[in-house]
Amino acid sequence: MSDIPMPPFDCTPGMRLSAHERVSEIRQEAINRRLDRMERMMERLEKRLWLTVYGVAAVILAQAFQGFIAVQLP
Repeated sequence: MSDIPMPPFDCTPGMRLSAHERVSEIRQEAINRRLDRMERMMERLEKRLWLTVYGVAAVILAQAFQGFIAVQLP
C-alpha cells in the first residue's frame, strides 16, 4: 500500500446528517439542471411547431389566393 498516513475518519451523527444534506443538495441541483434543459428543449419544439402551423396556414392562404386570381382572369 502507500506510506501516506491517512487522517482518522470521524463518523458522528452530525457529520452523517451534513453529508446527507450535501448529497440531497447535489441531487436537487442535478434535477434542476435537467428540468432547465427540458424546458429549453420544449421551447425549441414549441417554436418549431408554431413555424409549421404558420407555414401550413401560409400555403393554404396562397392556394386560396391563387384560386381567386385564376377565377378573375378571363
